Amino acid sequence: MENVNVEEFREIERVNNNRERGDMEMVEENQNQNQNQSENCNRVAPWTKHITIRGLFASLVIGIIYSVIVMKLNLTTGLVPNLNVSAALLAFVFIRTWTKLLHKSGIVSTPFTRQENTVIQTCAVACYSIAVGGGFGSYLLGLNWKTYEQAGVDTEGNSPNSTKELGIGWMTGFLFVSSFVGLLALVPLRKIMIIDYKLTYPSGTATAVLINGFHTPKGDKMAKKQVHGFMKFFSISFVWAFFQWFYSGGELCGFSQFPTFGLKAWKHSFYFDFSMTYIGAGMICSHLVNLSLLFGALLSWGLMWPLISGLKGDWFPSTISESSMKSLNGYKVFVSISLILGDGLYNFLKILFYTARSIHSRVKSENLKTSSDNQNKALDDLHRNEIFIRESIPMWVACVGYIIFSVISIIIIPLMFPELKWYYVVVAYMLAPSLSFCNAYGAGLTDMNMAYNYGKVALFVLSALSGKDNGVVAGLVGCGLIKSIVSISSDLMHDFKTGHLTLTSPRSMLVSQAIGTAIGCVVAPLTFFLFYKAFDVGNPDGEYKAPYAIVYRNMAILGVQGFSALPHHCLQLCYGFFAFAIAANLLRDLSPKRIGKWVPLPMAMAVPFLVGAYFAIDMCVGSLIVFAWHKLNGKNAGLMIPAVASGLICGDGLWILPSSILALAKIRPPICMNFLATK
Repeated sequence: MENVNVEEFREIERVNNNRERGDMEMVEENQNQNQNQSENCNRVAPWTKHITIRGLFASLVIGIIYSVIVMKLNLTTGLVPNLNVSAALLAFVFIRTWTKLLHKSGIVSTPFTRQENTVIQTCAVACYSIAVGGGFGSYLLGLNWKTYEQAGVDTEGNSPNSTKELGIGWMTGFLFVSSFVGLLALVPLRKIMIIDYKLTYPSGTATAVLINGFHTPKGDKMAKKQVHGFMKFFSISFVWAFFQWFYSGGELCGFSQFPTFGLKAWKHSFYFDFSMTYIGAGMICSHLVNLSLLFGALLSWGLMWPLISGLKGDWFPSTISESSMKSLNGYKVFVSISLILGDGLYNFLKILFYTARSIHSRVKSENLKTSSDNQNKALDDLHRNEIFIRESIPMWVACVGYIIFSVISIIIIPLMFPELKWYYVVVAYMLAPSLSFCNAYGAGLTDMNMAYNYGKVALFVLSALSGKDNGVVAGLVGCGLIKSIVSISSDLMHDFKTGHLTLTSPRSMLVSQAIGTAIGCVVAPLTFFLFYKAFDVGNPDGEYKAPYAIVYRNMAILGVQGFSALPHHCLQLCYGFFAFAIAANLLRDLSPKRIGKWVPLPMAMAVPFLVGAYFAIDMCVGSLIVFAWHKLNGKNAGLMIPAVASGLICGDGLWILPSSILALAKIRPPICMNFLATK
């Protein structure tokens, strides 16, 4: 969508060029065209005007809502879709509703610009990103006593001293000292990444296109339609979640346990649980992700686990606890780990290869570049680049800030976790900028944030170096440090790309990201403890299984003691699935597109191995809705699907707040709807 300020710049350039050629008639014509476009007369406001009180309030509300939603997804399946576009839409809904209410009251408000929309989206995303990547469903939760017991109290390296009970205070402090370093790691390279290398950052570009589209006369009509669709399905989803609550008064009760395909299939987790959150997530995720989830569910819960259960007494003792890593649970955990590691290793090496090849080709092209290249540069890009460079962030601010935050972290982290020695933290912060650059560059090319894979490498290295007594805690905390720095710096580059395309100042983007991060460091632990106190988080048979907590703890144990942690014949299965993950990725990348688009994603397959099949069915229903909608009305589908999906997710997610409060107040649903076989 063309930007009105860019159009003004284009006309001015044309006028100047025509004057130089002496073509005065063309000059007058261009001037008349420029005068007819009154919108183009508006200049981009100073960066301080992009950040407003109403914008910060909207960011806080959106950030809290989305923190609750993604925390639920984190603690149930661990699979969180990209919600940047949805956050931009909700920001537009919030401010437009606010300005209309003021207008009806006779109060004149400041015009809502695309720059303010961008800042709100950035701040809100930074807030809920802490809930996504703060480790609440993975490395931090892996430190608690319940996860320690699930990993096996008799397991070598898994000692009672390798636990730390979760608390709001220390978790908030850990997030503050570990999150802000990543904000400044790549700020000096922003011009190179965005302007010189012209990295696409697909998610950031998509968000910018949406925001630019909202703030045009034609886009306003489209936005009204999207807002109506969002509010309609938000209301339906919220009311449906409220209705379901009345029938869930006990374990295995309610619509979420509806045996859609029969009781036998239900016992193997194959059922539709009427979750609007997963249906909405399925509408956002690609068909390949959803079909990969279903394939993983069929392979694990439909075939492998029933077969291995029949080998009880042969492959593993029949008297052992089901939660032990030496029982069927161990096969579930370690086979899923092998899929995750195989997929992560392949993509890690692929992104490094693409990064090195792209940088090499750019160096060669720089040597061949001539002065005429600048003359051929699009005027739209020149205007965006001029604003992006003009609002510079001083190099010394980024460097001094990085050093200060690093020193604070180097002092505080070893005090919080004595198992992680201070010199490990120093090495981590010395390597962090180069790791962040590799990850941000790869994300710019492929839209894949590989931060968790960098964290897993740190986890295994630190677990092995720290020994049996300290290895588990050192590995989990070190994983969190590296992952946080690498992920946040990559997210900031996505936001810089969005700001570049919407003519938003990098200064306002950095400040809004910092504000959102600070809010998230407070909101995310509070949101987590809302779930932690109200529900049975970490129960492998409950709704909030938190599957990645046990995965990450067992990765750390594996790093400490090696393959002796695996149950019988599990190593052979792990080898097979690790090789399958590599082969599947190779086949998808090397085969023709018509074949590669149907090859399953190993990372997505791994999730139902632990969680079950029910949410994969929900998400496939979301894909089916999208497919049917495109067949019936493709033009309308492309416009409305993001709004409808966001409404379904937000409505169902918002009900979590009152339901959690009711649970904390010991108010239980009045009815238990259950299903029994006929005699």
